Amino acid sequence: MENQKIVIGNLKTVMNINDVSSYLKTINKEIVNKQVVICPTNIYIPYFLKNGYSVGLQDIFINEDGPYTGEVTPNQAISMGIKYAIIGHSERRTHLNEPDEIINKKVISAVQSNMQVILCVGETLEEKQMLKTDVVLRRQLVNALNGLNIEMLHNVTIAYEPVWAIGTDNVASNKEIERTTNYIKMIVHQNRGYKNMRVIYGGSVNDKNIKELNKIKNISGFLVGGAAADSEKFLTIINEVVVNQ
Repeated sequence: MENQKIVIGNLKTVMNINDVSSYLKTINKEIVNKQVVICPTNIYIPYFLKNGYSVGLQDIFINEDGPYTGEVTPNQAISMGIKYAIIGHSERRTHLNEPDEIINKKVISAVQSNMQVILCVGETLEEKQMLKTDVVLRRQLVNALNGLNIEMLHNVTIAYEPVWAIGTDNVASNKEIERTTNYIKMIVHQNRGYKNMRVIYGGSVNDKNIKELNKIKNISGFLVGGAAADSEKFLTIINEVVVNQ
């Protein structure tokens, strides 16, 4: 994973069981690959595991197993063969009012169980227009990675997902992404002493723009939202990033 690009498919909650069944019938088996991770809604995860796919959670709980109704813990995930967890997605920060402190606890809980964390950071349109991108990213990174040592950081990948780009078709330019990726790596190095942070890009990544986005040299892959739920579009992205690399 260190030197190879990865593709994370976040299926969110856009599918019902019939959609999942159809998806599994049409998706190509070539994505049974350690560089491709699919993150379905929790109740559908067993269907993907049964078919051999690398699977991740869209979120994780902060504590160990216990009386926490409705949550999924890292220990439970690991026991099923789930190795990845998306943490800090902007939709959880915004719609569920998830603060940096909780995100930090989730990251620590997951990496202590040896899970691979996909930590999402990104600025809103208002923050971008007010030239606060760097300030926002620094705060999110410093707070989310607080208390992690270099050994733990090996299990973290940063997903730069500008909020203004998610589901809008307003993709950040290659130049913007490259600059921001370098900034993220610099902040992690300055704050945690870790030089080799992997950064992936997310935000309206699709089959039309993936060829151009894949030209960015300093990123380690992509977090794909809407296009991941379409098997043909997702396969186009996978072929460009993983199969043909």
